[in-house]
Amino acid sequence: MTVPRAHVEQLEDGTEVRLGVFLSNTKSRRAKRNADKLQQLANLGLDWAGE
Repeated sequence: MTVPRAHVEQLEDGTEVRLGVFLSNTKSRRAKRNADKLQQLANLGLDWAGE
């Protein structure tokens, strides 16, 4: 899954989530994530989380 860094998701309650920034930051800091968190991200379809 590729999400542009500038992508913003609009939730049903009107809240905006900067999903692109979250994913970009999480990917760049994946070495600091524990195995459980990386597995959860991989289960969501983030291929880089399983690397």
